[in-house]
Amino acid sequence: MGNRLENKVAVVTGSSSGNGRAIALALAAEGAVLVCSDIRREAREGGYETDIRTPTDDVIRANGGRAEYVEADAASYSAVEALVASAVTSFGRLDVMVNNAGIFTDLHTIVDETEEEYDMTMAVNAKSVWLGCKFAIRQMLAQEPVGGSRGRIVNIASIGGLVGLAAEPAYCAAKGAVVNLTRQLAVDFAPERININAVCPGFLATAMVRPFLDDPELNMALHDKSPWPELGTAEDVAKASVFLASSDARWATGTLLTIDGGFTAP
Repeated sequence: MGNRLENKVAVVTGSSSGNGRAIALALAAEGAVLVCSDIRREAREGGYETDIRTPTDDVIRANGGRAEYVEADAASYSAVEALVASAVTSFGRLDVMVNNAGIFTDLHTIVDETEEEYDMTMAVNAKSVWLGCKFAIRQMLAQEPVGGSRGRIVNIASIGGLVGLAAEPAYCAAKGAVVNLTRQLAVDFAPERININAVCPGFLATAMVRPFLDDPELNMALHDKSPWPELGTAEDVAKASVFLASSDARWATGTLLTIDGGFTAP
């Protein structure tokens, strides 16, 4: 257990599974008080978590940390507003907001992608980040800086926000929006001492990516495109998120931290 985030209040959306779960656990391990949020408390089936049957907030408490769970649709204006308000009511302030909630509908070109798939992807992967940032920033502006920062926002984007991934039109559009929203907000709120950064993960062993990994051809293609010998894990994303959520990243804002085993380097 570390103490880089001792008593910092952190909200993580999409915290029940995959990256969000790993991020919440890593923040708690560094001393943060967690507000875990998702549309359901149970982890998604098909994940790689060893303790998948135990909700994230229960794992944190079992490890001696402090956590509560708030059910919220990250794409709902009123739900995200209430989520941030709940964190402040429970713990007094908001130090870290991790906008992680995301979905992936399927592989298809724009010709076959439905309007419903596009709308849902944009809502959960882009609008949710806009909402999380909006209400986190509003709260952070009302707080006095602690350790030189009023608060830190970590948006979980994707390599799909930096390069084109085959057969993922809405996903790439949404993650591209997250990438440039992160940069834009960093410019507006740097004078107010609010750090706003993004992590851009590559292909990881999570429930969302499982269909790729379970398909021998796709699995080989992913390995072939990643210079590093093995694929990443949610814990790799979590460690990057902890860095951006801590004072170690004091002067970082508008940063896109790519965690992809070199996928976007060539």
